[in-house]
Amino acid sequence: MVRSGLVAAVMIAMSAGAAFALDGGDAAKGEQVFKQCMTCHRIGPEAKNAVGPVLTGVVGRPTGTYPGFSYSDLNKHAGEAGLVWTDDNIFEYLADPSAFLKKYLTGKGKADQATGSTKMVFKLANEQQRKDVIAYLKTFSEKK
Repeated sequence: MVRSGLVAAVMIAMSAGAAFALDGGDAAKGEQVFKQCMTCHRIGPEAKNAVGPVLTGVVGRPTGTYPGFSYSDLNKHAGEAGLVWTDDNIFEYLADPSAFLKKYLTGKGKADQATGSTKMVFKLANEQQRKDVIAYLKTFSEKK
């Protein structure tokens, strides 16, 4: 009994650690990193879709749903399967967008829809830069 309680406590602590893994993002640094993203994306109250969708309010939004943007089938399918842009999902997505969406769909039992690629070909490998960009994106998202 004590052992299973200890295992449960460790699992809770590990999952809490994962939830807080993105702490440490710096929005000011993220704004600088986001300049790379501006090749395709816009953000802010007057932003308009470009090569990529507007990212204002992206945190907490279901994927593939920004009005007026023509998403890839891979992205639309992930949204239909329930993908919402959380800090953790954005963090993983930015490292390899198409691979992340395919993994998500496969995990949802929709491997038949995990084909093709997203329109986003850019990959942000640096973990700290991803944390910083997410901190910046959150400055343009509603507080929940």
